Amino acid sequence: MIAPGSDQPTAALDTAALDTAALDTGALDTGAPILILRRSLRPYQHCALAIARSAGRLGVPVHSICAGRGEPAMRSRYITSAVRVAPDLSAADWIEALIALRPRLGRAILLPIDDLAAVTVGDHQDRLAEHFLLPIAPAGIGRRLASKRELHALCLELGLATPASSFPADEREFVAQADAMGYPVVLKRADPWLPPRHPDAPSVFIAQTAEQALRAYREMESDLAPQVMVQDYIPGDSASVWMFNGYAGDGGACLCAFTARKLRQRGPRTGPTTLGECAGNEAVSAAAQRLLRELDYRGIVDIGFRHDRRDGRYKLLDVNPRLGSTFRLFTAQNGIDVVRAMHLDMTARPVPPSQTVPGRKWIDERSDPVTAAQLIQEGSLGLRSWTRSLRRIDEAAWWAADDLRPFTAMCAQSAPAALRMVAGRRAR
Repeated sequence: MIAPGSDQPTAALDTAALDTAALDTGALDTGAPILILRRSLRPYQHCALAIARSAGRLGVPVHSICAGRGEPAMRSRYITSAVRVAPDLSAADWIEALIALRPRLGRAILLPIDDLAAVTVGDHQDRLAEHFLLPIAPAGIGRRLASKRELHALCLELGLATPASSFPADEREFVAQADAMGYPVVLKRADPWLPPRHPDAPSVFIAQTAEQALRAYREMESDLAPQVMVQDYIPGDSASVWMFNGYAGDGGACLCAFTARKLRQRGPRTGPTTLGECAGNEAVSAAAQRLLRELDYRGIVDIGFRHDRRDGRYKLLDVNPRLGSTFRLFTAQNGIDVVRAMHLDMTARPVPPSQTVPGRKWIDERSDPVTAAQLIQEGSLGLRSWTRSLRRIDEAAWWAADDLRPFTAMCAQSAPAALRMVAGRRAR
């Protein structure tokens, strides 16, 4: 864990001042609250915290499904209320539990932040629209985009560049297809709603050998249906990964669209961003916006691409038909981010034009030191390079001068695990 570096200008992390200066506090309809939806209740969910700060600083009430009373993100001054909804309910019962909140919360804007919540909302959007505000997308499109199998077929149908992939039906086919693809090879859980055999199985794994691949396959596969995807490994570091963040209105037209590079990611070769930097990329933006228009998509979307230096193309890796946890990286000079754009659109207010701010940087200060330590240990990152990368951070996942309690709670709760990790390495 780290706090923002002392060599950064103070204004770079005064996000509250930037928000209120860039976007007037009367811009959003404060009579329309937000309800953050989660079915994966991880304890360190900084996406919920970012939503609370983004909307709450402008006076919008923010309610969130929570993991527990002591969850660090729920300590935010901008969380109006934390509500309990059991994540293991059936989809139908989970929807009814949400509807039961309507009398208490009002006609809130629904904002799912994990795959299962997003797919469940998409499957029941007509029923939910009777009680809440939410973008109405074509039926089944969220499930189609969240499925790696369906997404791959869609890319081939539309002629969008994407890595070569296959979908084995059993272990024998998997071994043959992984060997044919060559090592290293990427394994992905194709359908996030299918439970893996091992509860801690990763959603993405890069196997260097056949033995690693088979071991990962046996943990990632589901007993309900074949779900492991075998994908061509695109060489390159995290900086070759590009992100598109946008909000699409009627007809799939983007009311705001941003692009950025991953500088580091948890894994450290794959996984969520731990350090990102905004940069313009017309090729990535054009491909993403074409996909959304073709599908008549409506709502927030987070899309990943990777530049393949072997053929010079940007290849689509995945689509999250929901809010991404790094969305505050993508904040325009006028204060617009995808959450604010969605709130304006859902309350029939105009979304002002916005664009990517080149050089804007965001960090997950809880995870980035762990990622950096792994890269330093393997020799692919120098200590000096890491410290230089921490200069001029514009926003952090946890730290905020006007909202300190989540940061201090995160540090206190993470410290024992960090100390155990250090002690373990010293013992080894």
